[in-house]
Amino acid sequence: MNKLTTRVQQANSLLCIGLDPTGDDAFVATRLREVIAQTAEFAAAFKPNLAFFLSRENGVALLRETVALIPKDIPVILDGKFGDIANTAEHYAQFAYDRIGADAVTVNPYMGDDAIVPFARPNKMVFVLAKTSNKPAHSLQDVALTRGGYVSDVAAHISCELDEQHHNIGLVVGATDAAAIARVRESCPSQWFLVPGVGAQGGDLAATLHAGLRADGLGVLINASRAIWQAADAGAAARTLYQQINDLRPVAAHA
Repeated sequence: MNKLTTRVQQANSLLCIGLDPTGDDAFVATRLREVIAQTAEFAAAFKPNLAFFLSRENGVALLRETVALIPKDIPVILDGKFGDIANTAEHYAQFAYDRIGADAVTVNPYMGDDAIVPFARPNKMVFVLAKTSNKPAHSLQDVALTRGGYVSDVAAHISCELDEQHHNIGLVVGATDAAAIARVRESCPSQWFLVPGVGAQGGDLAATLHAGLRADGLGVLINASRAIWQAADAGAAARTLYQQINDLRPVAAHA
């Protein structure tokens, strides 16, 4: 948490660079170096997506090499969406933190505390899936509760309670539903949100910041993956989004 806050303040950035590498191995190895080098100055964090590495024969080695390329003062969020019982989750945590060197992970909370707590090590951070950016035909997250609210609200509530004890639990809340972001922010006023869905998925940046920013202008990491990976100039694409976010931050935080 401290590393993230320090980086956000030093870089004046809320931009998270997603690394979802596509293409043949030779292209990917070169492109990863380019994207990291060209975007690092604008990055509050980098988020390698585990699936895009594991699908390759040299995936784990490539992931470790990629993390090593990222400047040490920039947090690395390993997007594995881990979610299993505690003894298995402990091994996932060892992989993410001890083998790969990540600073944070994403976790699916379907199995409850067991799936989250093993990742909540000191000096690490956990982003729990609450309301994701995809819009499936059948969504468990959007099931309404008889007492009001939705299943996604339960995930947020559990995460907030765990954060009171561990002080390093954030939430994943997608930019494709600004109303959900506002609802989760109301119930979780101090937590950091990792927000995918701006860009290729069509999330509204201004509405996202208005709904999700804390009063201090922090608390939201806007993730961009395809929009930067596929750009002819990754640095220029990152700079543009970085500037758009910062132009909107003062207005959204005080609206």
